[in-house]
Amino acid sequence: MQGASRGALAAGADRLDALTGAPGADGTGLADDLSAVAVAFGRDASLRRMLTDPARPAALRADIVTSLLAGKISADAAALVAGLVRSRWSAPRDLADAVADLAVRADLAVAERDGKLDDVEDELFRLGRLLDSNGDLALALADGRVPADKRVALMDGLLSGKVDPTTYRLVGRLVAHPRGRSISAGLTEIGKEAAARRERLIAYVTAAVPLTEQQRDRLAAVLKRMYGKQVHLNVDLDPEVLGGLSVRIGDEVVDGTVATRLARAQRQLAG
Repeated sequence: MQGASRGALAAGADRLDALTGAPGADGTGLADDLSAVAVAFGRDASLRRMLTDPARPAALRADIVTSLLAGKISADAAALVAGLVRSRWSAPRDLADAVADLAVRADLAVAERDGKLDDVEDELFRLGRLLDSNGDLALALADGRVPADKRVALMDGLLSGKVDPTTYRLVGRLVAHPRGRSISAGLTEIGKEAAARRERLIAYVTAAVPLTEQQRDRLAAVLKRMYGKQVHLNVDLDPEVLGGLSVRIGDEVVDGTVATRLARAQRQLAG
């Protein structure tokens, strides 16, 4: 998102935080409602254009969407969507994407409240790695020619009873409505949202053997000093690195693996 859309989403996220932070807030219900609205908006281009038309007064746009949603979703969710519709948008499609994004944030707020946000991040990462290594499964989960309920049933057999309920809901919505993304790409986006919720960076670490808790804590502390933020470690094992670590944060890569050092030495000898 660019320009006006980014500002509109930020304002909506602030309102969402106020709702999910209230005592007794039903974050799961709010996420369900927002997800349903996102699907409806995603399917109806004419509705998106009408609700984002700058020539139509903001109050009128809000009244239209409030009338459409009355009795179908909670009052809090309807008010949140009406607030989004009052905002200016760079492109009509951004409205549907923003509502879907807020649905994800509502679910992550539930995980954070329950002290399960780290678990959800880890599960999303592990599932992403599984799909990266199993192309047939990744294609089956995202195949638009297969009815959504059958794709979700496949996901259910894979995850039911094995992951946190928030992870299950997030992945289920992604599989049912991928919004033009691969499942792996969608999982990566959600993982970034989860990390940003704690204002943390995600470090993708490749090691030859599993890291001990002490090693993970020490690495996280070093990276925090380097970047000035909390850093969540996603550790992937690759015996071919032989030893050492490769750490990627955003576009930056620090490669201290033995395999890389050997390759560098061989190039120097060859030169």
